Amino acid sequence: MSKKPSTIRIGRRYRANRLAPAYDVLIVGSGIGGLTAAACLAKMGKKVCVLEQHYTAGGFTHSYDRNGYEWDVGVHYIGDMGSPNTMGRRLFDYITDGALHWAPMDQHFDRIFLGDEHYDLVAGREAYRDALVAAFPAEERAIDTYLHYMRSVREGVRLHTLKKIVPAWASGLVANWQRRKTPPYFNQTTRSVLESLTSNQKLIAVLTGQWGDNGLPPAQSSFIIHSMIAQHYMYGGYYPVGGASRMAETIIPVIRQAGGEVFTYALVEKILVGEQGVTGVLMADDTEIHAPVVISDAGVFNTFETLVDASVPQRAAYLERLGHVRRSMSSLCLYIGLQETAENLGLPRTNFWIYPSEHYEVDLAAFDNDIDAEFPLVYISFPSAKDPSFAERYPGRATIEIVAPGPHSWFEHWADKPWGKRGDDYEALKEQLSKRLLRKLYEKLPQLQGKVDYYELSTSLSTDYFCRYRQGEIYGVDHTPKRFEQDWLKPKTEIPGLWLTGQDVLTCGVVGALVGGLLTAIQLGGWQGMKLARKMFF
Repeated sequence: MSKKPSTIRIGRRYRANRLAPAYDVLIVGSGIGGLTAAACLAKMGKKVCVLEQHYTAGGFTHSYDRNGYEWDVGVHYIGDMGSPNTMGRRLFDYITDGALHWAPMDQHFDRIFLGDEHYDLVAGREAYRDALVAAFPAEERAIDTYLHYMRSVREGVRLHTLKKIVPAWASGLVANWQRRKTPPYFNQTTRSVLESLTSNQKLIAVLTGQWGDNGLPPAQSSFIIHSMIAQHYMYGGYYPVGGASRMAETIIPVIRQAGGEVFTYALVEKILVGEQGVTGVLMADDTEIHAPVVISDAGVFNTFETLVDASVPQRAAYLERLGHVRRSMSSLCLYIGLQETAENLGLPRTNFWIYPSEHYEVDLAAFDNDIDAEFPLVYISFPSAKDPSFAERYPGRATIEIVAPGPHSWFEHWADKPWGKRGDDYEALKEQLSKRLLRKLYEKLPQLQGKVDYYELSTSLSTDYFCRYRQGEIYGVDHTPKRFEQDWLKPKTEIPGLWLTGQDVLTCGVVGALVGGLLTAIQLGGWQGMKLARKMFF
């Protein structure tokens, strides 16, 4: 019999009488961007109050347990954690005081299935290249040019990032510098860049086989986000020891050291704005919490459509700007529990990316038009195999997660129904989709048939309920070329005292949102922020 840990609840439950008399900064949302900004500001001596509507902190980095199993909801793997010298690792070490530890995945960290064939992405720059050349020997020149293109994108990304935090008078100078330094393919679509290098569609499919990490197939995504993701995992994938919830668990003590707190069950109704700017927030219990600075980690759609009142003059301009971007993909996630260890079941520390063919856009379009069409992407992750502490915490157990696209339009019929009470027809649809995803798992790992003890499926409605993304968008704003042209997607807003953070500030993903939190803290921190920038970027 396995021991069942208590339900994972990170943070302190909100009560109005638990609030401090005053705070320097309020943060709406406890995703990794909000927690990073809070921890960085706390190290500058700021008393920060983080307000999270969910029962546990962490946003898409939280974990949950049920029926004696534990799953993460968004932290399937992270790159650049093997060396203490990468910026992402340095930042994690900084905001956790070194308390968060990492376990490497297999050397073959991602396996791309195209129909009946598969190709492995291998950790290490040379090994990564050599595996691609071995699989496509006639494409060696195209592969080398592709790797050169990705490296050349780095300088443009640095300038793109710098432009978000420099004073207004300097942004034009940085923009001119960026235009001179960035290659012409910098913000073209990923597919157009790769098709300028090769006509081999299978090679293009392998190179873009991680497109689920940003939610857009290569014909729609910017080459910027593709390059950032591919380089991020060039040296392999890593998983937090102790599970995804260890992120919030290790960051919160840093916030508390300066007198701050992270409250859960803390639903913010409105950001309060007076004649001179932000004055605080209004809670669902009608409590007003006052502070001169509010940072929103709730996403730009939630911030300007819901949290900022219509009476705020600047809101109209932001609503117009929202028309130039769109929400990212929504997804299904099947959480699976097995009464056996990952080792005995032969579960790998490799992610599976399963596609029916190399024609990603064609398969995706067919699926969008027909719920019974084959899944255009099925991603399978094995968290209990990745986490070396899992067997001790959950002896005799293993977990698997399967993620696939799941258009919000399939489920919006039940959007007005309460969580857990959406009716038999909703549950029947979920069961149908679950069985289809399980079949994909058994195709690749037939030894698992008959071993599944428990499973449950989340949909776009689950994402809305737990994370307040209204259409289930898991990556915030879509990473199209047009998104990267939006200069207003930056920490400082035109509403005095209101700031943004998280994945909409820079890019999606844990480290993208992490750096978004850093940028907000740098710009807010004045001379202390400049010291932090030198520490992290140089």
